[in-house]
Amino acid sequence: MAETITLDGVEINTSHYINGERVGSDDTFEVFSPIDRRTLGHVAQASAQQVSDAVTAALAAFPAWAALGAEGRKPYLDRFAEEIGKRTEVLCQAEANDAGLLLSRLRHGIVPRAMLNITHFAEHALRLQEKVIETKQATHHVRHDPAGVCAIITPWNSPLMLTTWKVGPALASGNTVVVKPPEWAPLSSSLLADAAEAAGLPAGVFNIVQGSGTVTGAALVADPRLSRISFTGSVPTARKIAAVAGANLVPASLELGGKSPFIVLADADLDAAAATGALMYRNATQVCLAGTRFLVAETVRDEFVERMKSYVLKLRVGDPRDEATEVGPIIHPRQLEKVRGYVERAKAAGAQTLWGGATHPVGDLYFEPTMFAGVGPDDEIVREEVFGPVLVLQTFNHDDEVVRLANDTVYGLGGVCYGEEAHAMAIAEQVRTGFIWVNSFGIRDLAAPFGGRGQSGIGREGGDWSFEFFCDIKDVVIPKEPFKPSFSHR
Repeated sequence: MAETITLDGVEINTSHYINGERVGSDDTFEVFSPIDRRTLGHVAQASAQQVSDAVTAALAAFPAWAALGAEGRKPYLDRFAEEIGKRTEVLCQAEANDAGLLLSRLRHGIVPRAMLNITHFAEHALRLQEKVIETKQATHHVRHDPAGVCAIITPWNSPLMLTTWKVGPALASGNTVVVKPPEWAPLSSSLLADAAEAAGLPAGVFNIVQGSGTVTGAALVADPRLSRISFTGSVPTARKIAAVAGANLVPASLELGGKSPFIVLADADLDAAAATGALMYRNATQVCLAGTRFLVAETVRDEFVERMKSYVLKLRVGDPRDEATEVGPIIHPRQLEKVRGYVERAKAAGAQTLWGGATHPVGDLYFEPTMFAGVGPDDEIVREEVFGPVLVLQTFNHDDEVVRLANDTVYGLGGVCYGEEAHAMAIAEQVRTGFIWVNSFGIRDLAAPFGGRGQSGIGREGGDWSFEFFCDIKDVVIPKEPFKPSFSHR
């Protein structure tokens, strides 16, 4: 049976949460900390039957939850957010320890954002109940109706933020959810179950099933009773989910990886661009939206490299529980080997190491912030997502060239462009991507769309776009004149 895990004197239940109750499993899996590889404990591994039980519970709870309407659901969701806030410290400890996230970002950014993910969409749902379209023949009442049971599958690089980012609009629009947290970092999701229970969410509205993607995840996405699947993760896993979802005709939202351009034009504020460039190493660059392909104007290349290097060398790599730390560990030995493999192959192919390139002495799951130059457009290190603190630098001589380089990728998630504002805006408009920051990075608003093109995913999240996905759009048509049935085709 599953056990509890104690962090900072607080016990975290490692059982599933199904139909308002904690449910254990005979099978478990080990969770360890990337900080120092110590074992944190064991977590219940859901069987296919337990996954089915969770979907059954969510299906049973759906009619009553949907019938509450946005106004009736909002008090529950506001309390849910409050309960998340009450658990700030243990949530921070959970994700610092099992995901290696920076404690400073958790306290001051991620946990507040998780609360906002719930309250914002609860409020937003109030404005989406009905839109009226008047035409000559009829009045169209366009409704956003709840879809049903939603599978929420989240990655290990920011589980709390990304789970609430999906759960918020799903619940606010009247759906019930079954969450499958990441196997490498499941603890914050279990704490969310505690918050949901304390908030009084009805049994079956919010469910958690833990386990591997091959067992638990596969059983969940294959359940034909699902109405939606929302996934954030890798392209190979997304392809498997899309195939199953397509067979069952279940709409799927897929937010995937990226190899986003970080463009530095000749008229850029080089110091600001360099300082922002160093931010790409935050969370050890285990961030899908990071700009990892630096495209720098040839005329300012050397100056930019020196400025960015000066910022990078000041970055503090170490224990994420120390608020002074700026770069934490790679989450898992398998991920570290993947990163190291990319680095070694790049060196063997002749890439120039501008800085970094090796395991950091602070610990065996820590890798030095690294930058390669002297790479070609077809090199593996340029084309594939590393998902570790490894960046590449290319140069360009004119605007058409930088646009071509920026768009020479199968991905299309994000981007950054530094330069004189009008110039940067003109370049940004030509980059094929889901979003791009001009002279900035990381500015996000829950009312704005988020998502990518190409192999960076399908669909958009945020604002109305989240509700377009999590709802069934229905048109109720009322004629303005008495309707006269006729079989005439004239």
